[in-house]
Amino acid sequence: MEKTATLNLRVNPEVKQQAEHVLKQLGVPMATAVDMFLRQIGMTGGIPFEVSLPKAPPELNADLMTTEQLRAELMAGYQDMLDGNVQDAATAFAAHRARRR
Repeated sequence: MEKTATLNLRVNPEVKQQAEHVLKQLGVPMATAVDMFLRQIGMTGGIPFEVSLPKAPPELNADLMTTEQLRAELMAGYQDMLDGNVQDAATAFAAHRARRR
């Protein structure tokens, strides 16, 4: 079947770059990957992977904490800040990305 439709998408440049890096290793052009994704939606009748909110461990899930537990955790975090146990967001995110690879 001939491709005749055009999609114009705005995506996060870093997400696009990461995807292009993986797709290049697989030898799959971006347009082909998007076409595959759309075909899977048509075949499965939905998103072809699970879409859900991340599940926080119970000890970090504020919805499962008592008011006292939540206050204690907030105060501990505040004390860490006062003690200088902090790092800027760029450093924290870089460390997180490095752990995921």
